[in-house]
Amino acid sequence: MGKKRIATKSGGEFDNSRAQKTSKVGKKKHALGIFFVHATYNNTKAVFTDTAGGTLAWSSSGSLGFKGAKKGTPFAAAKVGETVGERAAAFGVKDVKVVVSGVGSGRESAIRGFTSKGINILNIKDVTPVPHNGPRAKKPRRV
Repeated sequence: MGKKRIATKSGGEFDNSRAQKTSKVGKKKHALGIFFVHATYNNTKAVFTDTAGGTLAWSSSGSLGFKGAKKGTPFAAAKVGETVGERAAAFGVKDVKVVVSGVGSGRESAIRGFTSKGINILNIKDVTPVPHNGPRAKKPRRV
C-alpha cells in the first residue's frame, strides 16, 4: 500500500473536452395530454401521459408521505392532483382528457387539484369496471 501517483498533463490545465460534448436536452412541449386517476378506498394514484400513452408524470398518496387510512382521503387526492398538475404545467400542457377509474373518495378532488394549476379539461371518461352479475357476492355482515 504505497503512495499513489497522480498523472498530470503538462501545464496543469483541465481537459474539458468531455464537458463540452454533453448538452442538456430541453423538455418537449405537449399541448394535449391524458390524465388518469385511479381512486380506491385505500389510495389514489394519478398518471399524466402524452396522447400516445407515454408516462410524463405520476404521483400517489403514498409517495407524498400519507400513511394508512389518510391515503384514501379527498385531501390526499387533491395533493396528488396538484403535484401532477405542477409537473404537467412544466411541459406546457393547455388541455387534457381525464380518465377516472375506481370508486374511492378521491375521484373528484384529484381532478380539482389538477385543474387548479390552470389546465383545461376537454372531457371526463369513467372506466370503472362494473361486474355483469359476475362472481357470487360476499355474505352480508352481522353487526
